Amino acid sequence: MRHTVKEVRQGKKLAKSKKIGYPPPDCVEMMSIQHIHFLGICGTAMGAVASAMARKGYMVTGSDENVYPPMSTFLSDEGITVYNGYRAENLGEDVELVVIGNALSRGNEEVEAVLQRRLRYMSLPEAMKEFFLWGKHNFVVTGTHGKTTTTSMLTWLMEDNGLNPSFMIGGIARNLGRGGRFTDSNYCVLEGDEYDTAFFDKRSKFLHYLPSVLIVNNIEMDHADIYHNVEEINLSFSRLLRVIPSDGVVFMNADCPNCRDVHKNAQAELGNHVRIITVGMAEDAQRHITQVDLRQEASSFVLDGELYSIPMVGEFNVRNAAMAACAAMEAGLAPQQIRDSLVHFQGVARRQEVRGTVNDVTVVDDFAHHPTAVEQSIAGLRQRFPKSRLWAIFDPRSNTMIRDLFRHELAASLGKADFVVLSPVENYKKLTVEERLDEESLARELTDIGKNCHIGKDIPEIVTYVTSRVHPGDVLLVMSNGGFGGIHNKLLTALAQ
Repeated sequence: MRHTVKEVRQGKKLAKSKKIGYPPPDCVEMMSIQHIHFLGICGTAMGAVASAMARKGYMVTGSDENVYPPMSTFLSDEGITVYNGYRAENLGEDVELVVIGNALSRGNEEVEAVLQRRLRYMSLPEAMKEFFLWGKHNFVVTGTHGKTTTTSMLTWLMEDNGLNPSFMIGGIARNLGRGGRFTDSNYCVLEGDEYDTAFFDKRSKFLHYLPSVLIVNNIEMDHADIYHNVEEINLSFSRLLRVIPSDGVVFMNADCPNCRDVHKNAQAELGNHVRIITVGMAEDAQRHITQVDLRQEASSFVLDGELYSIPMVGEFNVRNAAMAACAAMEAGLAPQQIRDSLVHFQGVARRQEVRGTVNDVTVVDDFAHHPTAVEQSIAGLRQRFPKSRLWAIFDPRSNTMIRDLFRHELAASLGKADFVVLSPVENYKKLTVEERLDEESLARELTDIGKNCHIGKDIPEIVTYVTSRVHPGDVLLVMSNGGFGGIHNKLLTALAQ
């Protein structure tokens, strides 16, 4: 039985006056919801969605355990009340919907209160789908590597050509100045993560995003805390292809073996119901990347006979740009429009970002936290600084890197640098000794191939070790998917002294 908004609101008043539970699950209408509470509101995506909900006219509140600028200031400016810390009393009596972030789990005081009070709740991807994505032309960018840069490029191509897209990106594109927004445009660009959705929904996040245009940059083993092998990851991508509409399109990396496997299985299962176009440097790629020219400050390539240039280094960024260009054409952009916009793309924060140069020593910040990404980042800086000695300062922090799963591959990738420094692994959680990354063995592997590898005791010791040994002209590449204790500024300060 469905009820009108008026009936639902009258029912709420009656329930309050009689102090009875309301409303029953079968008569809740999404359109009647007025007060939404976010758990984990200070995350980049959560904050952007909370802000968009507030601008739609909803009353929005939220909680987080780390409330500080700039997100706290941004939310305050949006008229959103944010509680510091998770407590049951943060959930006011009039809260009707709770959006629960991916980092929260059972045992959290507010999560337990949500469940005990039988409040309506959903994950962030579900909230995005219900309130923003239905009926839109959604462009979803997926893959183990390059999602943030490719999503940022594609969004910029649309933005620079007047399409005013909605977007949600797991980083800050310099051209856009923020990680997310929702507009009245028919176009929405989303970074699609294969990680699980929430503690109560173990499906990949991207399965909620209703893609009509899908990019699959690459597929590798990652997220070892939730996937046992790459076959499980392939299965999740295969499930995503099942929900592509027949008038949609998938752009698939022609040079990635796992992408080829997913493509082959999709053809066998879906037949002609899903249009899949391969993009890459392989001879059989349907959209062929050729004439790649990697220069010190820029790169260029030819795609379908059209020449494009980007003010970025690295073959991986050429692939990212080619994928973005293919998807942009699905939004109606012409090659000349794409060409003109790509040359003005300013990149993404924490992707080969130069944090400063002191006494002719350059400190670069990068988000790389997987052996393939580490190798690509080092290769990109070799292109950019061809005469410099390169230091790889690596923080094995992700749920995959704290395991011994990729030790040999990590040694091969880090070995592309001249010097390697490892931070101590502290976030072992519940891993057994056998499961943990053995940094001593990793250091021995690097030593065996002639590389100098140092395992730091802590950040101050690493800063002292590095700054006492650098030469003018050296480049310090700091790689971590976390804050790494602010080591970038500490290195610059020590270099100045």
